[in-house]
Amino acid sequence: MKTEKVIDHIVDWLKDYADKAGIKGFIIGISGGIDSAVTSTLCAKTGLDLLCLEMPIHQAESQETRASHHIDWLIGNFENVKRQAVDLTPVFDSLIAALPAVEKEEDRFMSLANTRARLRMTTLYYFAALNGYLVAGTGNKVEDFGVGFYTKYGDGGVDLSPIADLMKTEVYDIARFLGVNQDIVVAPPTDGLWGDDRTDEDQIGASYPELEWAMKMNDEGRTVSEFSDRKKQVFSIFKRLNAANQHKMQPIPVCTIPNDLK
Repeated sequence: MKTEKVIDHIVDWLKDYADKAGIKGFIIGISGGIDSAVTSTLCAKTGLDLLCLEMPIHQAESQETRASHHIDWLIGNFENVKRQAVDLTPVFDSLIAALPAVEKEEDRFMSLANTRARLRMTTLYYFAALNGYLVAGTGNKVEDFGVGFYTKYGDGGVDLSPIADLMKTEVYDIARFLGVNQDIVVAPPTDGLWGDDRTDEDQIGASYPELEWAMKMNDEGRTVSEFSDRKKQVFSIFKRLNAANQHKMQPIPVCTIPNDLK
């Protein structure tokens, strides 16, 4: 990858999109992870306004620390960056208290994890409307179009996706070139939706390099039966998640009414 040229291309694309839309800047949620760090840096390089939101919900201290340090780094390097902290923990707790109880608390863990992402999306759009900004997404190619590892109408609810044509490993290459803080570069990827230290690999069952390989094999039309051992396991994981999450990747289905019924 021609890393510097890719960076310039994305920055120019962001500026052009904002100019044509008559928008004065961007807003992004900073998680302490590699994707939001790279995306926010690319947005900052446009010279347009960038508002960075910190939105902890029972967050691990390490994630909050990395996010805060990254925003400090952005502000120290770009005059167009501002920060806003919004503690969503009491909002999340109030919502849980308002919802009906369930027999087994673990039955709703996934639903509540996704609720965290949707609360953050709502908060981002509140400030976006208030300031006339675009919400910049942080999804990469393997997450958005490979395994669908994001929350529908949560972190998937954005106005534009600057890094969605980049594999995760390419995002890391850009991060190193941009000088993103080392603590973010070396941190195991996590969606930060669980209030513990589980990683993306813990949840998916495969690493991002493995998933990128599987995505390439799938694009080439390969089948599970062609592989064995770990490769067969990884390819099976990819195929299962890709099929299960097509509802995230495809347009919302519309029920078309026949003309003779209207």
